[in-house]
Parts: sequence; C-alpha cells; structure tokens
Amino acid sequence: MSSVFLSPHPLVAHKLSKLRSIETEPKKFRELVREIAGLLAYEATADLLLSPLPIQTPLAQTQGWQLQEKIGLVPILRAGLGMVEGVWEMMPSAEVWHIGLYRDEHTLKPVQYYNKLPTEPTVSVCLILDPMLATGGSAVAVVDILKRWGAKKIKFVGLIGAPEGVQRLQTAHPDVPIHLAALDEQLNERGYIVPGLGDAGDRQFGTA
Repeated sequence: MSSVFLSPHPLVAHKLSKLRSIETEPKKFRELVREIAGLLAYEATADLLLSPLPIQTPLAQTQGWQLQEKIGLVPILRAGLGMVEGVWEMMPSAEVWHIGLYRDEHTLKPVQYYNKLPTEPTVSVCLILDPMLATGGSAVAVVDILKRWGAKKIKFVGLIGAPEGVQRLQTAHPDVPIHLAALDEQLNERGYIVPGLGDAGDRQFGTA
C-alpha cells in the first residue's frame, strides 16, 4: 500500500486551523493555501536525488550538490492553482502542467475538460496538487493520465484528505505517496470532507 504522510509541522497545523475558519476571507485564504503548499512540498521532496557539483566559494573549492531529478507540478484545476505559487517559490525551475477536472454533482465522478501535458514526459517527478482529497476520483483520474503519459514517479500533495479518498487512491495506485496537512473524519452525503473547510476553489476565488 502507498504511504500516507501527515505533516507533523507546527506551522502547518497553525495555518491549517486559520484556513478552516469560516471567518477567513478569500485573500487570506489564498495566502494560507500558498504557504501550506510550500511547507508540504518541502516534506514531499525530501527524497529527491542529488548529484555532486564542485563549487568555488570566496574562500575555497568545496563539494556542493544539485537536484538530479526534474520536477513537474500538476495542479488539478481549478482549486489546485492556489498551491502552485507556494511550491514554485521553493523550486522555481519546476515545470507546470495543468489538468482540468470537475466533479459531476450527481455521480460524484470526475469529468476531464482540459489537459495541457506535452506529447512525451519532460520531468522525472510529478507532484499532483489539489487541496482536497475527498472522494479520490479526481486524484485517481490524474494519476491514470500521468501514467499513460509515461510518468514514472508521482506524488499527491494536498491539504486535507478524507479516509474514503485516501483508500480509493491507495487501492488504485499503491505506488503513489500521499502527503497531507490533515486527514479528516469522513465525507458527507454531498461528497464534502467533514469537518474540512468547505469548497477550496470557491473560498480561494470568492465564488461561494
């Protein structure tokens, strides 16, 4: 089974609590999404491979290191867009490829409407960015798309997950690690995470 990594960082817990609050306005909500995404990406990329790089400091020659793997960020539109900047601040050379899915409100199944992946893989590691891992349908669909594309190393990075979504993603793709700020109690009858934070897209873009 794939591993689920819940962030133990105090800053993540602190910022997530503010993010959940109904009092948090869209501007602050977007800032918090960006900040938490950066912290989660830091943890999710702890196993990236390095290659040696000789460097000259002002005082001496020394051994340095550089990333050996090229990173690709795959935000699931539209809510995943808010996570990109936070991750990009830490790895500005990462490529960004958008995949658009929406959840059918009746079937709760994902429907693809946009895919901007190039013909062949150009990165070594793909980080799927989506604030909420609810039913898991969108996450599974995107992993399916990336694997068909030829991606070999895929990770899911989200803010909050539900047990149902985590189980679905693990069952479909046990090789994909899941990095979350929190794992909540359950889904309600509408497929929303409880206690959650509401609709992450609406709260970011002020469309609730």
